[in-house]
Amino acid sequence: MELLQPILHYGGHWAAPLVIAAILWRDNWLRAGLVIAAANLIDLDHLLADPIFDPDRCSIGFHLLHGWEAALAYVLMLLIPRWWARAFGVGALWHLIIDYGDCLMQTW
Repeated sequence: MELLQPILHYGGHWAAPLVIAAILWRDNWLRAGLVIAAANLIDLDHLLADPIFDPDRCSIGFHLLHGWEAALAYVLMLLIPRWWARAFGVGALWHLIIDYGDCLMQTW
């Protein structure tokens, strides 16, 4: 599990966006994949925490851009009639899913 968690975490944050984009935006997959990956910028909220990084801390519900209010904003982004706004919303929601999986793995 010690090796699996970082592979799933970083693969989920950096490789999976290209796969998701290829499925949802087949004709524009590379640009969409980059926008989805750019949604990892929500991790900038970690800079507001002390310590900035704690491997035993669950990001979901702790950091400002990882809470339910932020998740609601990301869902609302799916309603914006611009592909890049939807791609960012998908990326941010995917980011939360990956981080939630990390939280679950911490309890194992």
